[in-house]
Amino acid sequence: MTHSAQKTQKNLYIKTWGCQMNVYDSHRISDVLKPLGYTLSDTPENADMIVLNTCHIREKATEKVFSELGRLKPYKEEQQKKTESRVLLAVAGCVAQAEGNIITERAPYVDLVFGPQTYHRLPEMVSRLTGERRKKRVIDTDFPVESKFDSLPEEQNSQGAAAFLSIQEGCDKFCTFCVVPYTRGAEYSRSLQSIVDEAHKLVDQGAKEINLLGQNVNAYHGEGLNGSTANLPDLLYALSKIEGLERLRYTTSHPRDMDDLLIQAHGDLEKLMPFLHLPIQSGSDKILDAMNRKHTSDHYRESIQKLRKARPDIAMSSDIIVGFPGETDEDFEETMQLVRDIDFASCYSFKYSARPGTPAAAMQNLVREDVKTERLTRLQELISEQQYTYNKTFMGKTIPILFDRKGKEGSKSAGFIQGRSPYNHAIHVKGQDRLIGQIVDVHITQTRPSSLSGDIVTSEYESSDLKTVVGQN
Repeated sequence: MTHSAQKTQKNLYIKTWGCQMNVYDSHRISDVLKPLGYTLSDTPENADMIVLNTCHIREKATEKVFSELGRLKPYKEEQQKKTESRVLLAVAGCVAQAEGNIITERAPYVDLVFGPQTYHRLPEMVSRLTGERRKKRVIDTDFPVESKFDSLPEEQNSQGAAAFLSIQEGCDKFCTFCVVPYTRGAEYSRSLQSIVDEAHKLVDQGAKEINLLGQNVNAYHGEGLNGSTANLPDLLYALSKIEGLERLRYTTSHPRDMDDLLIQAHGDLEKLMPFLHLPIQSGSDKILDAMNRKHTSDHYRESIQKLRKARPDIAMSSDIIVGFPGETDEDFEETMQLVRDIDFASCYSFKYSARPGTPAAAMQNLVREDVKTERLTRLQELISEQQYTYNKTFMGKTIPILFDRKGKEGSKSAGFIQGRSPYNHAIHVKGQDRLIGQIVDVHITQTRPSSLSGDIVTSEYESSDLKTVVGQN
């Protein structure tokens, strides 16, 4: 290898926390840095640039970042000794946006801090750190006037059979517990045409499923084809016409934006998968009001009824926060009753923890930690029971699975391939790698609380009595 090639070929390591939007952002960060000679690496060893793409939602998010920075510092120092050139350590994402100055004060060896709205400017930032008049550190946590999407290069690396596509960012809802409006900014929606164009490219690169992403994805309101404003149903109908695209999903939604047109799309579009994640957060109207959710528990129930009428086999998922300030035993019981009424296929549940700078962080009437723990345990027991009961309904059925990855070598999943059902089940079966990227029928032979497994359908399973799916019993 020539000295010139050594200088231009550099290793990039990205560690990603949090939501699927962060996963998408990490993929695009690698695209932005590729023209500078950076190639993705699976490990921080020998990395010339290390990026932590952070999430500020979960408890102790900032402390986890500092812990990881401490772990990565020796890799940076060792690589700098070997190459005699500067190795960049960067913190990106929502923790960077919210606490950029704190990061550089506590970890002065961090070279670069940038927020989720500025990574399209990475080439300029890297140049300022590595050029002749190099800066000691760069912090870029602005909210640029221009859209970052207009400045991003075309996708360079295939996401595989199941791809993410960001269509909307930011949030105007201002739920009292949430930092997103402060870290991602106001709602912004891309134009319908730009999204369709990117979807075509993803399909050309092998994507059979596209998951549309947004902080409030069903609040999408981008420029339409004729200059008018397009909504999410308009976009879904347009994307469903793309040849080679087999599956569509979207996440995460807000109950306030679940209108009748979107519900009807679930009944009309075969490519729109029968799974919806629709966070409720609490079953108590008093707590929903304190959270500034601006919907009621009955409004949520009515939306679910309409969705199930439009698409009877739809699987519902949600988020629930336990122990929000002021939550009484009666409020919690209303949440438990809503969960019983809806009968979720899956659900994420968390104990409330204050996020600095949010209105809820200043609220009184805090719930004791032991009470939150007891309530969360009860809720999760109910959710687990519902999820396992739902999964068991698939026993002996044959369902189409999109395989998108193989099992990890050296683990129990070696020799297996993995994918997702239309209902978002995690599926793993013994199978050939050549099936990755394909939609294949799988006969379910084992159900677990959080996953299914089975056998790839061959002639022995192709009898008509096995060709059943939910809703066709």
